Amino acid sequence: MAAAAPIPTITAHGARIPALGFGTSPQTGALAADEVVAALKAGYRHIDTARKYGTERQVGEALRGSGVPRGEIFLVTKVSHENLHAADFARSVDESLNALKVDYVDLLMVHWPNPEIALSETMPALAKAKRDGLARHVGVANFNIALLDQAIRLCPEPLVALQAEYHPYLDQSRLIAAVRARGMAFVAYCPLGRGRMFSDPVLAEIATARGRSVAQIALRWSMQQGIIPIPRSSRPERIADNLKVTDFTLSDDEMRRISSLKRANGRIANPVERVAGGWD
Repeated sequence: MAAAAPIPTITAHGARIPALGFGTSPQTGALAADEVVAALKAGYRHIDTARKYGTERQVGEALRGSGVPRGEIFLVTKVSHENLHAADFARSVDESLNALKVDYVDLLMVHWPNPEIALSETMPALAKAKRDGLARHVGVANFNIALLDQAIRLCPEPLVALQAEYHPYLDQSRLIAAVRARGMAFVAYCPLGRGRMFSDPVLAEIATARGRSVAQIALRWSMQQGIIPIPRSSRPERIADNLKVTDFTLSDDEMRRISSLKRANGRIANPVERVAGGWD
């Protein structure tokens, strides 16, 4: 399989993050190490996992079996919301590194906030993992703007990224603007809406006119906004196809048409009880 053109990077507080990643959430089916190997061989260099996903072992196997040097891979994992006390946090990081069989990750994130555990305890634990050399960079996921500002204030190390759900059906304009204003990168999970995008007539029409796949159109829409999407697929041909998004540009009209697809009920991941103050 021929590798796609190299993916550009987005910089934030010293981090250089590949602008398209490969997600390994199991919510769309169990993960096999071969899928991640296929992604790395196709040209992905940003691999996203989490302790909660249960996919770290397979990701680690893929890293070792791919032949891609570790230093070329931007590896992300996350600490789950039930492990945000300092001692639990440190243990979770150790478990992640042991499962991955690596000495460090490139980005360590708080996976979800937990209203029952104070960020004043969690954020210093996140910073300590970086200072101890277990993570090159740190960030958070699924935080609203108020929680993000609290996290920034309480973390002794700069937060380089916020990861949250984003796709054409979900308006995240306020959160994206806040993340950018704070010099951070925005990483989008569910960038294809867990398959919902594939049956959308607007995306299909643009894809047909362009001679592209619907996935390529949706991913290009995210990337053209400076967002880092992390799609997941189990099929090698689709894994490779999703990378072919750097050789075309959507027009302003196409971008507007896709952005107009946002809807009030567009959110897929919605355990709002974990997000104090609710979504922005």
